[in-house]
Amino acid sequence: MAYKHGAYGEITPSKVKRITQGDVVVGYIGTAPVNLIRGYASKDLVNMPIKVSNMSDAQDKLGYSNNWSSFTLCEAFAEHFDNSVQNVGPIYVVNVLDPVAHEKTGAATSQSLVFANYRCEFESDTIILDTFAIEDKVEGTDYTLDYNFAKKTVVVKMLTGAASQTLTATFNEVNPAAVDAAAIVGSKTAAGAYTGLFAFELLYQYHNAVLNVLAAPGFSDKPAVYTAMVSTVTKLNGHWDGFALADIPLTNVATIADAITWKTTNGYDAENSKVFWPEVKDSQDRVFHLSTVCAATMLAVDQGHEGVPFESPSNKQIMATAQYFGANSTNKGFDQETANSLNEKGITTAAFWGGRWVLWGPHTAAYTYNGSMDARAIFDATLRTLMYITNSFQLDHGVEIDKPMTPQDRDSILNAEMAKLDRLKGIGALIGEPEVLFVESENPASDMINGDFVWHFNVTNTPPFKSGTARVTYTDEGFAAFFS
Repeated sequence: MAYKHGAYGEITPSKVKRITQGDVVVGYIGTAPVNLIRGYASKDLVNMPIKVSNMSDAQDKLGYSNNWSSFTLCEAFAEHFDNSVQNVGPIYVVNVLDPVAHEKTGAATSQSLVFANYRCEFESDTIILDTFAIEDKVEGTDYTLDYNFAKKTVVVKMLTGAASQTLTATFNEVNPAAVDAAAIVGSKTAAGAYTGLFAFELLYQYHNAVLNVLAAPGFSDKPAVYTAMVSTVTKLNGHWDGFALADIPLTNVATIADAITWKTTNGYDAENSKVFWPEVKDSQDRVFHLSTVCAATMLAVDQGHEGVPFESPSNKQIMATAQYFGANSTNKGFDQETANSLNEKGITTAAFWGGRWVLWGPHTAAYTYNGSMDARAIFDATLRTLMYITNSFQLDHGVEIDKPMTPQDRDSILNAEMAKLDRLKGIGALIGEPEVLFVESENPASDMINGDFVWHFNVTNTPPFKSGTARVTYTDEGFAAFFS
């Protein structure tokens, strides 16, 4: 077996006759308007995981713009912090937009400033605020510079000179379109430089947080990014199990049949992922990727169960008023029954049911109705609960590594893990008689000599109530009432 030094967890193939992690951590990767943050270069805002707790926190640390196609992380900020639920967080984000590397080429932008009552305001969300200058003027002495995120405007106030005057300012701008799939995938060097998705390897050591759910709205519909996302959440740091959320694009995918074909053709079928199509609009006409919607919904549902992810986000109300198929689409949408044709191919969607819009689809991307798969991959909540157990084991016992392992210590771990399984059964996450064992066949002397020990868990997840059928039979027996 491979050399091991640390606490590890493995999800084994299911045994079927037929076919304490207290915090829930959601991570996003994409672009944020850090060009609007003063002194961004000294704040390590590029290719580093950053914790965001509310909208004000997001604006202060990473900026905000309603131009989500350019600044994709702002969609996540709105979904989590500008909604009817309020502050579904915190979340951890990695911004890959670098105002230096992704600066617009060519001459600096020139802007005419027309002041009235010492004040001027103009709109821009691509300005690099740190490069703003007014000829022959000194910031702090002759003028102040600020940014209004609500209006997406640069605010300049003169401290000297006439109340009404016209001046010329220059500044550089960012080009978000320069960020491509390669920047999201990123890399890691031997010298310790991390970019893109590799930056999530820094999450645990910088924030003491274990990544559970990963989304990349605006980029996850690119196969190279999806593959890298799945790789990222598979034994991150060599230990942590997580789930990737990815979207099927709207471009050239106009129908349900198109979506199913696209998913199959591009291999969006990893068991530790969910795949979505189409998108949704809310009451403010804002368009959200369903991966973003699902990430926030998962976080809210998990937090309602003390961090245990044993309930699917499917059939949970979402911030939506309609399905969205693209700006020029004439598609009016589809109902729940039609949505099931996506579900049976492992695609989660949105549907109107019970007087509200909900996420619809409890399956992983590996699911195909009547298809061949490990039973653990049928439902998202099943696999995520197993991940919860492996991550919890590592978090709880990792501090014991390199201490002596006596038979009493073996039993101590057995008892501690059994107590956790009993709790999971008590809250409805598991059914039957879950057990944790220290099996002799899995712990040969040759392994124990090298300090390698295995505890084996046998658990049965609580299945979701995926469908319920009322079978009603007409009989003529009731007519006997006329003669009773």
